Amino acid sequence: MCGIVGLFLKDKALEPRLGALLADMLVTMTDRGPDSAGIAIYGGGEKGRARITAQSAAPETEFPGLADALRAAGIEADVTVKSTHAVVEVAAGKLDAARAAIAARPGLRVMSAGESVEIYKEVGLPKDVLARFDIAKMAGTHGIGHTRMATESAVTTLGAHPFSTGADQCLVHNGSLSNHNNIRRELVKKGMTFETQNDTEVAAAYISNEMAEGRDLGEALTGALDDLDGFFTFVVGTKSGFGVVRDPIACKPAVMAETDQYIAFGSEYRALVNLPGIETARVWEPEPATVYFWDHEKAA
Repeated sequence: MCGIVGLFLKDKALEPRLGALLADMLVTMTDRGPDSAGIAIYGGGEKGRARITAQSAAPETEFPGLADALRAAGIEADVTVKSTHAVVEVAAGKLDAARAAIAARPGLRVMSAGESVEIYKEVGLPKDVLARFDIAKMAGTHGIGHTRMATESAVTTLGAHPFSTGADQCLVHNGSLSNHNNIRRELVKKGMTFETQNDTEVAAAYISNEMAEGRDLGEALTGALDDLDGFFTFVVGTKSGFGVVRDPIACKPAVMAETDQYIAFGSEYRALVNLPGIETARVWEPEPATVYFWDHEKAA
């Protein structure tokens, strides 16, 4: 049992409040998963720039020299430390090199990379995790969050959601996959690597591989219905998109709401009750084996 939330803003006037709205939604889901929490915020980045979110169990020793180490590797970077995470901003053309350099440092783990996404996740209650990263002060266009009750793996930062395996792409999951080891082997053959044994990381890698092969988010989620076995609710974020899909049985709870200002997702309706205008929203339960997705670029 885990808790998922997601918010895709249509109204730019709400963008300064994205972090605060998502944080409130996620805290409401605390009793669905009190062992760890994470959140992905998508915000408009500066053209020609990219960012990497890195995590360390020893930030006091790992982060102070990080900019100098990257500079020595020929990568100019600005490093902003937020508790156990650091946001490393580089020229977009240096993103892959910077990610590889950070991942090669034993004391660092890459949480996300891309032009617009930042991911923060840690062990602990959602309210504590969100507070340490000042999530409520963050602005953006859309985001997803997850609070976890670990049932099949250890309670660790790397085991927390969201999982990100591609640029500006991430996924949160409630449920369990039965064929993830088979899918993992197929993706490894295609050159993908994995940091955990978590089935959700496999699902995230599946989606990012589908999109890397030229499919859009809706097509990738449709493919997941055919290729991934088990029971699941996925909420996925991309640079400009937001998608939801449930397995054909749909045994995990889910509710969505839409107004002229936003599309929202919650594992339970109570996660949505403090959103502006919720009293006049169209509220529905997403259908089994049905893909829902929205994209800012297609709507423009």
